[in-house]
Amino acid sequence: MNSRTTLITGATQGLGRGLALDLAARGGTVLLHGRDRSRLEHVAADVRAAAPQSTVRTYLADLADLGQVHAMAARIRAAEPRLDGLINNAVAGGGSEPLKRELSHQGHELRFAVNHLAPYALTRDLLPLLTASAPARVVNVASIGQEALDFDDLMLERDYEGLRAYCKSKLALIMATFHLAAELEGTGVTVNTLHPAHLMDTAGVRAYGLTPVTGIDEGVRPTVRLLIDPDLAATTGRYFDRFTDTRAHAQAYDTEARERLMELTHALIDQG
Repeated sequence: MNSRTTLITGATQGLGRGLALDLAARGGTVLLHGRDRSRLEHVAADVRAAAPQSTVRTYLADLADLGQVHAMAARIRAAEPRLDGLINNAVAGGGSEPLKRELSHQGHELRFAVNHLAPYALTRDLLPLLTASAPARVVNVASIGQEALDFDDLMLERDYEGLRAYCKSKLALIMATFHLAAELEGTGVTVNTLHPAHLMDTAGVRAYGLTPVTGIDEGVRPTVRLLIDPDLAATTGRYFDRFTDTRAHAQAYDTEARERLMELTHALIDQG
């Protein structure tokens, strides 16, 4: 781990902060992303204090704005000599007002934008750095909560509910994981996704009114495993429920649906 560089999105709280502390303790360089400068600098100071042997750098961007996603990726490509790991962890949960339909900067449904479009755009933009650093790994933090996409209402303009939007966006992320893994076969860059733990004690879980049942550490361990376990060096295009390689929602394996989603996704992120 001593020479590894890993980028963690959504690193200012919850699972992201836990991942930052765990990876920094292993040495190497940890790149922390957040959308609030004060919170980002605060968690960076915590990580440096807990792991003074590690190198910590910060990157500020609001993932609800694809322009900021592209700009952050460009800054990372310009500043970082290598990137061995990318954990797409930042998330928009069900929300404290789940019947309120929110939009991203580009006018897309917020959860679809933050949980699917942003991580896919960021990963694509960072592929030159990831492939140059290969072997490298991308880990997409998804959820066991998955709901089929309706391509006639992809942005949920009808009968909106925040948790449904979240579950649809997480399935979209899983479908994108499978698509990218197939595209990158043979490059030395693997792409996997997981449900890290059930109802972790995070701000998003509490905001929606749910009661947490597991601690952050329960989600850190399976996520870090996908990033560093040597036994998983060749594993790609898989969905894990914590430590178990299992099947995602059936739509994730529908090649026609996946191609349709990716065609729409490319069109949207190119506009950002």
